[in-house]
Amino acid sequence: MRQFDLSPLYRSTVGFDRLFSLLDQVSTPESLPGYPPYNIERTGELNYRITVAVAGFAENELSIESKENALTIRGSKEARPAAPQEGEKAGAGHREVLYQGIAARAFERRFQLADHVQVTGATLEHGLLHVDLVREIPEAQKPRQIQIHTPGLKAVETQRAA
Repeated sequence: MRQFDLSPLYRSTVGFDRLFSLLDQVSTPESLPGYPPYNIERTGELNYRITVAVAGFAENELSIESKENALTIRGSKEARPAAPQEGEKAGAGHREVLYQGIAARAFERRFQLADHVQVTGATLEHGLLHVDLVREIPEAQKPRQIQIHTPGLKAVETQRAA
């Protein structure tokens, strides 16, 4: 992977620190976590949806936090009752997992949100966590039309000689 030297940009720009830190994060060769898998969709002109595959997690084992321009989704499984010890009777609350192919490990997934992107809701259905987002641009920052006025010329009345 190529390394880019951003130091000339640091010297000639002001207020782009967040952008440069994001570029540094993307260019680092650290391996990105692949669990849990997710999709990011555009559902409208200003609407988005993040879908995270959280099979095996209950609603009370998931948390979603939106702070500044970051969205964090966490999942942690509740401790399972231990398998019965020797001499104990296996009851309805005790299970022994012979093979575990469904990941049940804790996770934390972070998403960087653009300015003015707000979380509008979240739903959990069929093992998929859907987080709906909307970009709400403040009225003061929306594009507006500026009228062009020409300076008014004073009408000079001239009298004709009769």
